[in-house]
Amino acid sequence: MKNNVKVLRTKAGLTQQQLADTVGITRQTVSLIEKGKYNPSLKLCLQICYAVQAKLDDLFWLEKEEFE
Repeated sequence: MKNNVKVLRTKAGLTQQQLADTVGITRQTVSLIEKGKYNPSLKLCLQICYAVQAKLDDLFWLEKEEFE
């Protein structure tokens, strides 16, 4: 899944470790999310949104064509 986690995390001034500590996951998991190799649960997505002060559709979004 494509996402803007890295962009918005750095804009918020957070390191991967700081984001991980804030939302209760490992730094490695943050890295995998940013690379699109791990699909987080909705709860984790929302926690990340709150941590970087962004809306869900600013962080994660799939175009209709990506489902087909």
